[in-house]
Amino acid sequence: MTTAFDAYDLSGLRLANRIAMAPMTRSRAYGPGATPTELMATYYAQRAGAGLIITEGTQPSVVGQGYTSTPGLHSEDQVAAWRVVTDAVHAAGGRIFAQLMHSGRIGHHSLLPGALTPVGPSAVKPAGQVFTDQGLLEMETPKELTGAEIAETIADFATAARNAIAAGFDGVELHGANGYLIQQFLSSNANQRTDGWGGDIAGRIRFGVEAATAVADAIGGHRVGFRISPSGTNGDIVEQDTDELYSALVAGLAPLGLAYLHLVESADRDLTRRLRKEWPGTLLLNPFTHPEPTGPEALSLIEDGTADVITFGALFLANPDLPARLAAGGPFNQADRATMFGGDHRGYTDYPTLD
Repeated sequence: MTTAFDAYDLSGLRLANRIAMAPMTRSRAYGPGATPTELMATYYAQRAGAGLIITEGTQPSVVGQGYTSTPGLHSEDQVAAWRVVTDAVHAAGGRIFAQLMHSGRIGHHSLLPGALTPVGPSAVKPAGQVFTDQGLLEMETPKELTGAEIAETIADFATAARNAIAAGFDGVELHGANGYLIQQFLSSNANQRTDGWGGDIAGRIRFGVEAATAVADAIGGHRVGFRISPSGTNGDIVEQDTDELYSALVAGLAPLGLAYLHLVESADRDLTRRLRKEWPGTLLLNPFTHPEPTGPEALSLIEDGTADVITFGALFLANPDLPARLAAGGPFNQADRATMFGGDHRGYTDYPTLD
């Protein structure tokens, strides 16, 4: 029987186990120009026992930033700073992908330099607030991307992917989930376009498929993952045709030979099983366990074939040696929500290990 502790071949990249660290924004990129710090290198290296680490959301361009103190992969300084992180992870025996996250309409102009403002597929204001250096502020109506700007944004993803490889990452994950730009194009409320980048399902999946194609062309599909969250409502997202939409998206991505599809599961396990059958490659699954974080019981989803790799979020945040703890049956540290975003080493690199 296959278990979560067995090694796994991810498109030629050997993973020590099938337990992955999910991407989690931590807002501690305090280096100049949104660069990672030595503390971030320590944080990720502590968790190198994961079969695969997927980093926090990392903006592929200046305008892609939607939160304070999040890192980028669009400058030489950022590439050099990330190299310190990837070297530390590899020295500890780990594998690491960079998650490329363009926040789109989620954000605020005060987070951006000059006259830049958040952008989106359409000029549709999302409900809600975002945390800025001035505290919580209402989100704004984004600037609608022109056709030329869409092409530039896709090129930004490809350039950031090349930068990731130059920085020593084993690959990248495109963030097509949780209400950010790629899912904004997929949605039926944030995307009101009628120019071939919206409207019917073929138009709404186009941006995600073309971004994945450009990134796969840039660094090889075997180094590219793609994250989705069908039925997810983060960022004031509405999807009225989830089943058909994601079947079409998966069909559009399938020929690219991607390393994996990363599914953030809704309460609909039947949809998970169907997408598992439709996707021809590796499936990473962040299972639905709301309101609790993903726990040890999720490992059974490897054994029954529901997924190839399980991704853990809060449990990995609080347990840097999570695979060892899972193998031992615990005990498990509990995550301190007060220190999840921003701050110093407390609640970041000071969670104890078993030994």
